[in-house]
Amino acid sequence: MSNCFHLFKGRLVGNSFWAILSSLSQNIIFSFFFIVVARKYSSTDFSSYIIANTLYGMIASFSSLGLSQWFIREIKQNEFDASIISRFLKLQILAGAVFYLINVLFSFALYQSELIRSISVLLGINIIFDNVIYVFKTINISRYHQKRSFVLTSIEAFIKLMLAGFLVYFEMSIFSVIGFLVIFRTMTLLLFFKYGLSETISVRKYWNQSLGLREIRKILQSNIYFVVIGSVSVVYWATGSLLVSKLLQIDQVADYEISFKLFSMAEIIPVMVSASVFPMLVEKGKSDPEERNLFFRKVFFVYAIYGLLAYTFIYSYASILIPMLFGDKYIHTATFCIQMFWTIIIFPTALLQANLLVALRMEKTDMWLNLSSLALNFLIAFLGLNMFKDLSVVNYAIFISFLFFHVSQDIVLVKSGIHKKSQALLFYIASLFILISYYFLSSFIFSSYFFFLFWLIVGTILLIYNKGFLLTKTVTA
Repeated sequence: MSNCFHLFKGRLVGNSFWAILSSLSQNIIFSFFFIVVARKYSSTDFSSYIIANTLYGMIASFSSLGLSQWFIREIKQNEFDASIISRFLKLQILAGAVFYLINVLFSFALYQSELIRSISVLLGINIIFDNVIYVFKTINISRYHQKRSFVLTSIEAFIKLMLAGFLVYFEMSIFSVIGFLVIFRTMTLLLFFKYGLSETISVRKYWNQSLGLREIRKILQSNIYFVVIGSVSVVYWATGSLLVSKLLQIDQVADYEISFKLFSMAEIIPVMVSASVFPMLVEKGKSDPEERNLFFRKVFFVYAIYGLLAYTFIYSYASILIPMLFGDKYIHTATFCIQMFWTIIIFPTALLQANLLVALRMEKTDMWLNLSSLALNFLIAFLGLNMFKDLSVVNYAIFISFLFFHVSQDIVLVKSGIHKKSQALLFYIASLFILISYYFLSSFIFSSYFFFLFWLIVGTILLIYNKGFLLTKTVTA
């Protein structure tokens, strides 16, 4: 137990602490900013902001081209060769400019609203800035200087928090708010140029290095699987918002985004932990595949419990939490939020299994599973919304496509000898049993403390049943 804990703690604190702290703090501050905007502005203005921001986020997910892994590998092998840094910087600036134009074109092609178009034109400038900052962050990761990036991004987050506080007491148009957000990002970019790297690195001297089209094509071709996998995630969630905005009333975009905002806060924990779990899967697989499989099953158990905890918490408290955070006008959103949280039951374990596939060098398989899930999600949501005009259809589509994704992973892992059929089935049967028990008992026990009482009992039973499974000592790689 102590060896396993020491390995996990070392990786988490040593390699991921500042990245995790940055992600968590910025997510909390952005959530507060999101809540203030939701309460301050009309449903139309808020939904227009959401649509433009969703489009920006979707395009931005493509703009970096997923090249951080390529860069870190190359720079480590070539001792910070100037030509590699130059190629990476120029690629990101070029990609940022191209995808900014794509963002503008999409906003004009998809929407007639002048407000949405104006916000997209202004907010989209951040795509270029984001790509340049991405270069600085990746260099800092390769040099283990994540703290430097955390400090600078935290400054922007704090200023954004001040803006949210200003909005509580003073009036300002939504377009002016976007203008300030772009100014803040510009300030952050300037800070990165001034203080973002160690004294031994200067970006300016790398600008004169040449970069040909043939080399650009070669770099992109060698990283296509990771580019697609990274992009699918954002497109997957943005699909629902875009379809709702086109096929339903605009105020229902807010219902979807509020539900997703709570979902994204719940998913950030397994996402952050996975950043530390993934290298452990790789290292253990190299030294002892059986040790890796044992580690995988232990983490799978913890992820599965977390998914059930998150869902049952929202099931019990969404009707209280959402009006408290976003206002009474969104009290009806609780129903849609609970529906969306069906997916959190299987999201953590699906993420873990995806990491395992990549650790096994099966990223091509993972890419096709992601694309299949995305296609199924779009098909169900598009046809369902045209037939029923109900936001619930989007949540059903997300859950069904994610369930397909999870089952497909199970099949691949069973064929690879990682999973057994009995282990895969046990997850679904046990989850269903716990959920049915929770539904049944909660209908008779009308107490705000039922959630905690239920999981105290279930947790005790699971610990006794596992007979120390999670405490089994593992040999470090």
